[in-house]
Amino acid sequence: MTWKYLRISAFYALLHPYSRWNRSRRMRAFAALMRVREGMSILDLGGQPMIWDSVPERLNLTIVNLPGIAERNVPSHHAIRYIEGNACELVGFEERSFDAVFSNSVIEHVGADEKRRAFATEARRLGKSYWVQTPSGRFPIEAHCGMPFWWLYPTRLRQFFLARWRRNLPAWTEMVEHTTVLTKNELRRLFPEAKIITEKSLGISKSYIAYFPG
Repeated sequence: MTWKYLRISAFYALLHPYSRWNRSRRMRAFAALMRVREGMSILDLGGQPMIWDSVPERLNLTIVNLPGIAERNVPSHHAIRYIEGNACELVGFEERSFDAVFSNSVIEHVGADEKRRAFATEARRLGKSYWVQTPSGRFPIEAHCGMPFWWLYPTRLRQFFLARWRRNLPAWTEMVEHTTVLTKNELRRLFPEAKIITEKSLGISKSYIAYFPG
């Protein structure tokens, strides 16, 4: 791998401890605002088990992910059931099947407008309450590719970088290319009954959260 791709490796190496700290802080907020209790049934759309390590209450978790994505061999104090499926179109679950639906940095990856609407519909349908977080495009460093002010670049400039990255990192580049950040107003339209809060880091908008405590 050439030196220019070392930037990506270095970015993720530096990002890891910050992300771990930030996720822990976010989960504490989730537990407080959603009144998490022992034995609560939670549907995690597109997540991984590690994010739940910082929640001390033992939960009944159902983690839905695309085939081969979820990291299943992870020790946890929670009771976890893994399901392979599409979070935009889940079958086999009745309305309000779970005490809460949770999603962390997923909705920006599901696709175009109709996919995001379908994702929001499922979250609202399946949970008595829900919590959906997505990164803010206003944060100076883009969370997926590590480029400063990525969403302010003209489309042609972004395409230039994507074409260069695709030569050596096709799968990673596809992920970056198909990531679409949502504005606070877009999140509000998708989750009209929810409260929308802004998560900040160093005083800058880091992400937006739509939560409905039920």
